[in-house]
Amino acid sequence: MNVSLTPQLEKLVKSKVESGLYGSASEVMREALRLLEERDRRHTLRVEELRAEIKKGLDSGEPTALDVGAMKARGRKRLDAQQNKTHG
Repeated sequence: MNVSLTPQLEKLVKSKVESGLYGSASEVMREALRLLEERDRRHTLRVEELRAEIKKGLDSGEPTALDVGAMKARGRKRLDAQQNKTHG
């Protein structure tokens, strides 16, 4: 198999071999492909996780209105209780 690289990529491959990290251009390419495969696998897993979370949200029931004022009040009450516990 022959692969054509851009001059920039060819320079990168050569520099990796010259650094001594790899014994040949083929080793550099094998490592690059292995990393690409790993990245693709992680991406696929992440997409599956996101789909599962979306499904969980959709299956959780009808949406309810968010009462920001009540949420803030609960948070302030908790914060006050923590501060009183620390200082009291």
